[in-house]
Amino acid sequence: MPQTLDAVAVRTWCSLALTALGRDREEIDAINVYPVADGDTGTNLYLTVESAAQAVEAVFAAHDAVADGIPPLSDVVQAMAHGALIGARGNSGTILAQLLRGMAEVMVVGGGPAHALRRAAESARRAVAHPVEGTVLTVASAAADAAHAADGDCAAVVRGAYAAARTALDATPGQLEVLGRAGVVDAGGRGLVTVLGALMEAVTGDAPAAVAKSAPPHPAVDVCHPEAAHADGPAYEVIYLLEADDTAVDRLRARLDGLGDSLVVVGGDGLWNVHVHVDDAGAAVEAGVEAGRPYRIRITHFDAAQPPAREQVQRAVVAVVPGEGLAGLCAEAGATTVLARPGEPPASGELVEAIRRAHAREVVLLPNDADLRHTAAAAAEQARTAGVRVALIPTRAAVQGIAALAVHEADRRFDEDVVAMTAAAGATRYGEVAVAERESWTMAGICQADDVLGLIEGDVAVIGEDVTDVAETVLDRMLAAGGELVTLVLAADAPPGLADRLEAHVRDGHLAVDTVVYQGGDQSARLLIGVE
Repeated sequence: MPQTLDAVAVRTWCSLALTALGRDREEIDAINVYPVADGDTGTNLYLTVESAAQAVEAVFAAHDAVADGIPPLSDVVQAMAHGALIGARGNSGTILAQLLRGMAEVMVVGGGPAHALRRAAESARRAVAHPVEGTVLTVASAAADAAHAADGDCAAVVRGAYAAARTALDATPGQLEVLGRAGVVDAGGRGLVTVLGALMEAVTGDAPAAVAKSAPPHPAVDVCHPEAAHADGPAYEVIYLLEADDTAVDRLRARLDGLGDSLVVVGGDGLWNVHVHVDDAGAAVEAGVEAGRPYRIRITHFDAAQPPAREQVQRAVVAVVPGEGLAGLCAEAGATTVLARPGEPPASGELVEAIRRAHAREVVLLPNDADLRHTAAAAAEQARTAGVRVALIPTRAAVQGIAALAVHEADRRFDEDVVAMTAAAGATRYGEVAVAERESWTMAGICQADDVLGLIEGDVAVIGEDVTDVAETVLDRMLAAGGELVTLVLAADAPPGLADRLEAHVRDGHLAVDTVVYQGGDQSARLLIGVE
């Protein structure tokens, strides 16, 4: 073990923290009663750390060509902080992102872990509009104080920080009335103890002793119905990333503080993550527009944050879709959907949450993207540990998912249904038409920015200037091998009249082939094509 926080140790820390939060996620969710009893603190922390870990892995992957393959520590910790910032979820995840950012600021300039933990705790408190004791902030401060007092090497510092965090966590029910009434420790603080335990293990090699599981909250706080614990509070949680300068963010903080509570604004250097609970979600977003450019906006109604208890169904389908149009189509067919926004693929935690929302004993998972293969496999494995039977069909495109969903029959045996859906997906060739963002090498030659690309089975087959012309060429090449049905999924920014022209092209050149058209909404490709 390195006994220090070098690049490899940080990478190991992220990996261990993700694994530990995956193990503890449901327990942490169950004790979440503050600031809103919406039962998602563990999930939010998991998604935040998953984003940080993915960013760290990307840095290591980019350095594979280097002799030892190990990037500088500064690059790794900056990636960790940035990944956590852009992936932060909920109140707890946003605070954790700021804790990691504070640590990174010190480690980039060569500071040790004690100083890093001190900066982390201080910056997190500054990010919260109205800090409350008995929360994750208290646990972070205790860890920082112990780290600063430790007289020794890095290993002694992280051991001291972890031990102090556990002690501080045990004291939280006596510091915050709602925790005392419910008989639980603070969920955010519990998650931070898990993260610090992973840090200790990464540095020392010593796995932390198991934290005693918290009993479910007393009936005084009903975690299944967030409005019961938050009846007098705001109705919505609003989260978004924001590109803005420091002065604009100062004004934004003041405005949002007047609109609601649980305000946390973290980040810096022009990029911020904003979290607030409000009654007027539109006003919170408008405040962001006035301050800069908000995006990745998420609005959750607390009354709807947890669905009412219902009987578990036998089987469900969970599908990843690239746009709102297909989300509606798949939902009408009975599937639970996960939206993959352009440039924002879903994390495994989001897929696990969708499997949970499906509330079924058996789930068929359709990732609909070749790049999501490993993410979907990890989500399926985690869901299986919770007792759900999950079958992962390795669909590589949304049109394959549509074909699989079309033959889904919940009444037949699970294995038979999976075989039929897999066969339908496998019999569907897929293509797309997109616009190049930059110059690059492709299977069809060099493309320039703004060139129109026609892809077949993931490879660029056509480079052109006009979306319709390229689409017709792709269709002809795909239909050269035969086909009975063409599926077209149009993006919101597809050229007017594209569907009519392509339908006519198929009708004129391939008489026995039918065409079906769907509106995909805001998706990265201008057109998705399926041929069955």
